[in-house]
Amino acid sequence: MPGLQGRFSTIVKSKVSAVLDRAEDPAETLDYSYEKQLELLQKVKSGIADVVTSKKRLQMQEATLRDQAAKLDGQARQALAAGNEDLSRTALQRKQAIEGELGSLDQQVAELEHQQEQLTDNEQKLHLKLEAFRTQKEVIKAQYSAADAQVQISEAATGVGEQMADVGLAMQRAMDKTENMKARADAVGELEQAGTFDDLTQLGPGEDDIDRQLEQVTSSSEVDAELEKMKAELGSGATPQQLPPAPEKEAQS
Repeated sequence: MPGLQGRFSTIVKSKVSAVLDRAEDPAETLDYSYEKQLELLQKVKSGIADVVTSKKRLQMQEATLRDQAAKLDGQARQALAAGNEDLSRTALQRKQAIEGELGSLDQQVAELEHQQEQLTDNEQKLHLKLEAFRTQKEVIKAQYSAADAQVQISEAATGVGEQMADVGLAMQRAMDKTENMKARADAVGELEQAGTFDDLTQLGPGEDDIDRQLEQVTSSSEVDAELEKMKAELGSGATPQQLPPAPEKEAQS
């Protein structure tokens, strides 16, 4: 399914691009680009140095060959003056061979000089471009820092920033928790005033609230039974049982 794969690839690339955009720091990116251009400039300078070194080496070789050619020319003249024409011819042949090498070396030196000029020209252009980029990147970094500070101040003032949003959420949670505690306190106070909560210290050892309620029911039933008994005795004319007199206090000695 080429169409589906293409859409999936586009989605993945867009997600990656969004993540990279959020993680990218323009200041770091500009500094990294400047460092890479500095490395390129150093490579160009190193290349120029290599070319000049090669040219100097060839020029030294040329000087040595010219000295040899001049020496052979003198030897050929001396041999001819001494009547040794064959020796003079041999010296001149060697001289011609050296002059052929000198011609090749001259061509190589000329090529190296041309490369040196091109590299030097490129190095100067790159240097100017790098200086302009350095100035521009510092301006962009300053503008970005100012814009970033302005955004942070504006977000802090309006409360739309991530940090301020976290502060707002924390404050809202604190307010909600405080309101819940106040509502609970009011509810407990209201139930306490209504007598819903009894003093737990009045319970006997080993008793709980169920035991207390059962005792209240039993006590109420006994009182009701005793009251009905008294009503029945009064209705039948029976004399209520007299309570025994209270004991007299002992005379003080």
